Amino acid sequence: MKLIKPLIACCLLLQFSSVHAQGNSSMHDGHGAGGGGGSACQKLRINKNKLVPAHLAEVAPESDITFNAFGFDKPENLEVTVKKIPIAITTEFKDPFYVVRGKLPPELKGTHARINVKLRSPIIKCISEDGWLVKISE
Repeated sequence: MKLIKPLIACCLLLQFSSVHAQGNSSMHDGHGAGGGGGSACQKLRINKNKLVPAHLAEVAPESDITFNAFGFDKPENLEVTVKKIPIAITTEFKDPFYVVRGKLPPELKGTHARINVKLRSPIIKCISEDGWLVKISE
């Protein structure tokens, strides 16, 4: 009986360290990530402190938008929309993130809108999204 508790604790510790090691190897992200040819589902992250315009800010129609995005290696898989209207974007790699730039659509006036950023992967059902809200003036 005295050996059972230490044996269980040892087994749990070994199992946790194995799971932790596997998690760290699969969470490699950024440019050139995924030694498996980019087949892993990548997780989009946006730096919420560097949003232009800021979350909940009031902006004019056709205002510039800029944000820093992490966690992927193919910017051509990035899609930005506002109220389901696609936004033309440019990306610039600044290791370890991409600076993404675009403009709000001119037809959106006097409304609230979500700037929606979606990362589509070649893997079926592997979509990662993020975004923020703005108020567009008249």
